[in-house]
Parts: sequence; structure tokens; C-alpha cells
Amino acid sequence: MTDDPRAVLTERLALTPVHLGDLDPLHRINADPGGWAHDPAGRHLVPATTREWIQRAAGRWADDGLSYWTVRLRDAPEVIGIGGVQLTGRGNWNLFYRLDTAHWGRGYATELSRAAISAAHRHRPELPVLAMILPHNQGSRAVAERLGLIDHGLGFDPFRHEWAHLYADRPVADWPGPGPSA
Repeated sequence: MTDDPRAVLTERLALTPVHLGDLDPLHRINADPGGWAHDPAGRHLVPATTREWIQRAAGRWADDGLSYWTVRLRDAPEVIGIGGVQLTGRGNWNLFYRLDTAHWGRGYATELSRAAISAAHRHRPELPVLAMILPHNQGSRAVAERLGLIDHGLGFDPFRHEWAHLYADRPVADWPGPGPSA
């Protein structure tokens, strides 16, 4: 673990601000087609895509005071994922995570997400935490429900240009739903 005050320890995870030193393992995770079954177009096909993505995420720490962490198990140096929250131009926190498929099904996404929501509430509590999840991504929808996030139904996601469920930590008045039934 680092002495960085932005780092967080959970029961099983060590979360440190993402940086380019984690490029190789994060590219491997983001290039794995198994991790992108719900959204194949989002897969990182070349390391340059992952590099640019990490640089943007790392820059958000300075700009916004909070961004994505690199995820490791507390007792191992291996990178198992990335996640956290970022501010959006719509004035909310967007919850995001991507874990190595070898570590799915162990509750790490929920544990990481709890830490991210907690950090968002400490940093800018007036802003809602949102997760936009594709209807067929049952794993992420289950995580959102375990976190106690409210499903506001389907609406058109302007970032992805497709229909998604909006989960939030509080009521959200301006969600553009309702959309087609899931």
C-alpha cells in the first residue's frame, strides 16, 4: 500500500489512484473479451487506448479530487481491476468498475463500489452517485441492487447512445426515461 492519502483499504482490497505504471495489467483486463460480453464495442484493442484512458482518469484526481483507483487484493500485489467514481458534466458522480474475469463472483465489485460511493459522499455529498447499466448486464445490475441503489428504469444514455438502466443513490428528477421495457 502507498502513503497516498487518496488510497483506501477495504476489508479485502487495496485501492490506489490509477497511474500509468499499471498500464500492462489494466490493458490485459480491458482487452479481455470475456469482460466485455455485455458491451463488446467498449473493449480496448490496443494498449494506446488504455494509456489514454488511464491518463484521463489520473488527471481527474487533480481536477476533481476523486477518480478511479487501481484495485489489488490487500495481501497481493497483483492488479485485479480498476474502479471508482468520476464527476460528469451533468453534475453527478458516475460509478464504474472493471475487474479481471478471474476475480468475478467474489463480491469485489460490491466492496469497491461501496468504497467509491462513500468517497463520493465525503467529497461532494450534494451530488448523486449514478450507475448507467445496460439491461442485459445482469451482474452489474445485481451489484447496484446490493448497494441499495434505486433503479430509475430505462432511459437513453447520451454517452453510449443506447438504452440503459439508471441506478442512483437517491431520487433523480431529470432522467430521460421511460424507455422500452427491459
